Amino acid sequence: MVTKLRLTSLAETGTVVGRLSGVGTAGSIAGTVLTGFVLVSRLPVSGILIGLGLLLVAGSALVQWRARGWSGAPALTLAVVAGGLATTVAPGACDLETRYHCAQIVTDPGRPGGRTLLLDGVCHSYVDLDDPTHLEFTYVRALAAVVDATRPEGEPLAAYHLGGGGLTFPRYLAATRPGTRSVVSEIDSGVVRIDRERLGLGSVPGVEVRTEDGRLGLRRLDTGSRDLVVGDAFGGFSVPWHLTTAEAMSDVRRVLDEDGLYAANIIDHGALAFARAEAATLARTFAHTALAGPVGGTRPEGGNMLLLASDRPFDPRALQEALDARGTGWRITTGKALTSWIAGARPLTDDHAPVDQLLEPYSPSDGR
Repeated sequence: MVTKLRLTSLAETGTVVGRLSGVGTAGSIAGTVLTGFVLVSRLPVSGILIGLGLLLVAGSALVQWRARGWSGAPALTLAVVAGGLATTVAPGACDLETRYHCAQIVTDPGRPGGRTLLLDGVCHSYVDLDDPTHLEFTYVRALAAVVDATRPEGEPLAAYHLGGGGLTFPRYLAATRPGTRSVVSEIDSGVVRIDRERLGLGSVPGVEVRTEDGRLGLRRLDTGSRDLVVGDAFGGFSVPWHLTTAEAMSDVRRVLDEDGLYAANIIDHGALAFARAEAATLARTFAHTALAGPVGGTRPEGGNMLLLASDRPFDPRALQEALDARGTGWRITTGKALTSWIAGARPLTDDHAPVDQLLEPYSPSDGR
């Protein structure tokens, strides 16, 4: 339509179309860069959309004025007023719109202190404000079991957490292992604010939360300074690709002491292509690896699972007993069984980490 409006002669077709194409391309590049690198990191999405709407209204008013004067002013005014009213009365599902998420806090009717943190409608954390030792999600109980099986009971730890969410596990470590020092890298400052204002973070001793990307946070840690590194960062159901690669795992290994443990929570389904690739990555970086997760038949089943890595050998029996004691229903896979399961998977690197392509979403047709 714009081409037709601008075209006054067929002889100018190439010039007009080329000019409009160039302007459109320049606008797309500027919009992508401005939104992706500036606006999203500083404004909530609703603010960006409302701002865009206001710019469009202002642009249409300018065009109206230059083309026809103010004859269309009543209609334009009505549209602006209607849009403004809609933004104030339309229902919103967010308790807080952070830089990256629509966040909600849901109270558990069965536990007075129970709170579930939802980010974009997905359950990310469950926190009991009255009892930090209560672990609702199976994967968190499995993580606690793994730590209990690999470290003496009650021993304080120096821990680092890639991803914060509701900080369920740092709270648990503070309560069960007094003196534990946890550093948490959480990229979303809005989530950190929820932790402080709605989930009681201020009363948790020994937990330092840094608003930063986990990969950058890793680089700031001293060599051999951590007993435990926990990977629990997600964008939706996907682990951010740059936290899955061999280069990132080399940094994890660097910050761990000689007996240190890396435990990563991941989600995958179907053929588990991502899980196998990440296991292959850990096997290339660490001397010993293990997988904890639900098992169907003779192979791991889809859903949450923990990948474990260390330069110290694992005790499969102790790990399995700890998982059973927590009622997880999970099984430990190590040694030749794990090697056979990984076979053929390509390790992830900074140059090749197609995490989103490897992931297979859950589908009821899977039969689970």
